[in-house]
Amino acid sequence: MPSRRRPRGLTEEDRAVWAAYAARVAPLKGRAMPVLPAITVTPPPTPPAAQQTPARPSAKLPPTPIAVGTPPAGLDAKRWTALRRGKLRPERTLDLHGKRAQEAHGAVRGFLAEAIADGLRCVAIVTGKGSTAEGGVLRRELPHWLNAPDLRGLLLGAAHPHRANAGSVHLLLRRVRT
Repeated sequence: MPSRRRPRGLTEEDRAVWAAYAARVAPLKGRAMPVLPAITVTPPPTPPAAQQTPARPSAKLPPTPIAVGTPPAGLDAKRWTALRRGKLRPERTLDLHGKRAQEAHGAVRGFLAEAIADGLRCVAIVTGKGSTAEGGVLRRELPHWLNAPDLRGLLLGAAHPHRANAGSVHLLLRRVRT
């Protein structure tokens, strides 16, 4: 006799995690965000000091920071090599030449949002090399922008497509599962 599993539903913690995630997502054009019921999460009781166990890492860890040119965790070597060598052709390019940092930051955020919405897999951002030895402002700031909490989860990896071209960064985007 096959066993039947009852649907377990969501715990209060699951609902809180989902609500936090859903708060960052914009609804589709012409649609409204569903109204979620108020959620209260009660912390588990604290065990007495003698029975406390060492802290375990959380199951919901933030993604590791992304560094341009460093292989990210979870990306296979073949895909990383293709990205790093410029074999993955960008489907869209954003050129930041002539933009101020604040304007460029907004352009990067909008560009990545559109790329994800359009289902693109690989995009390029051209910052330029800059006129100083450590690079220009945009080139230095781009990794910080990419590691912002709302953008980091969209990216799998970032690399210069060629050693000689440090003024361009190819980004491998996560696939959006629908």
